[in-house]
Amino acid sequence: MNTTTGYSIIIPAYNEEKWLTRTLPYLKKAMETLDVSGEVVVVDNNSTDGTARVARRHNARIVFEPVNQISRARNTGASIAKGYYLIFLDADTFLSPVLLKTALQHLSVGRLCGGGCLVDFDKPISAFSRKILGLWNWISETFNVAAGCFIFCRRDGFEAIGGFSENVYAGEEIWFSYDLRSWGSTHNMAFKIISAHRIITSSRKLDWFSPLQLAFSAVVLTIFPFSVRFRRLCSHWYYRPKNG
Repeated sequence: MNTTTGYSIIIPAYNEEKWLTRTLPYLKKAMETLDVSGEVVVVDNNSTDGTARVARRHNARIVFEPVNQISRARNTGASIAKGYYLIFLDADTFLSPVLLKTALQHLSVGRLCGGGCLVDFDKPISAFSRKILGLWNWISETFNVAAGCFIFCRRDGFEAIGGFSENVYAGEEIWFSYDLRSWGSTHNMAFKIISAHRIITSSRKLDWFSPLQLAFSAVVLTIFPFSVRFRRLCSHWYYRPKNG
């Protein structure tokens, strides 16, 4: 793939018509604050709603991926992206101008191969959920792994490690972080979790599932990590209610 633009923001989208109507205009405003050229690539991951229509209305490039798998959708988007720097963003996530600028500055200096950032939700959440979020942010920063809703990297590093693992249906960002960090260390580049600015993502799963359900799912994946290889055991990542 010949790179013809500075960066590409790749959004895997499975039945995300509702959220894209909010996040794409927000993303456009963030991109307009930068001097470097960029593009948005929306991967229609076999949606049954108006995901592609909304993306087209907001002038995003669209590619169709028939296999409903997050890692495969990310890789498909990267395969047509024109940017030298790649940013993977979830469809229900709001990328601020300052975070976008910070990530690209880190990459352009040449000392980072990629990274992520700390996460916050778009609305108030319960005390229990706040503790879980705090635990994740601690894990992310302590063990240097990116949250799936926002990952940035260099194209050469992405291609060298083969992108996201298509052997798993969830948690692909963890393996990606480890692999890219390893590649970066051999090229004198670090993998960094940005703490000064947080990505804002939706708390919709807290509306769809109880804290107990989410905790149980996390425990199962922790005790039986091989379960991420089966889509049926990763249903929380793929469930979409009609009004979700």
